[in-house]
Amino acid sequence: MSTEAQPSSTSSPLTRRQEERRRRILQSSVRLAGRGGFEAVQMREVAEDSAVALGTLYRYFPSKIHLLVATLEDQLRRMREGLRRHPPAGATPAARAGESLRRAFEALQREPGLAEAMLRALTFADRSASSEVARVSRLTTAILLDAVAPDGSPTPGQLSVVRVIEHTWYSTLIAWLAGRASVEQVEADIETVCRLLGADGARSSAPAGADG
Repeated sequence: MSTEAQPSSTSSPLTRRQEERRRRILQSSVRLAGRGGFEAVQMREVAEDSAVALGTLYRYFPSKIHLLVATLEDQLRRMREGLRRHPPAGATPAARAGESLRRAFEALQREPGLAEAMLRALTFADRSASSEVARVSRLTTAILLDAVAPDGSPTPGQLSVVRVIEHTWYSTLIAWLAGRASVEQVEADIETVCRLLGADGARSSAPAGADG
């Protein structure tokens, strides 16, 4: 039996052939999710659509949840590349962070089925997908830090606020997908939470526990 295929969580670098196969699988995930959301992504159909044996698919991605969280990671990486090519032009960290998230939200609105599938998978993910979830979190943080501190030197206060923004971002997206928040409410929440960046200086240099 060939041992060429590796799970998506492997730390070993993929060969060019493995990377190409993984790319086809992720593209199939995007296509199927775009057509019908979470329920449309079935592992057997992904295997057929990507011309990969079902057993090979499971070696790359042990479950549908692993696959869709990896798809989210890939989409975030593409978003980050786009934002780096055309960075937000706001004069303040808050304005730049808000613009980055608005642009990301606009991309999600263009593919609601895909957005629903990826975010449902992120919500359902258990400890077996912890490495994939961690990579999604790191990429989200990186997108925000690119906007907040383009010189690569965020303050401790900015790092703390970015974590709050990230939590709010995903909670708001889930509310939007569930029909509990309108597009306008999501945009308003993004703007509101990004304003926190304007107040980070008061605590950015304070030692932990130094509240008074």
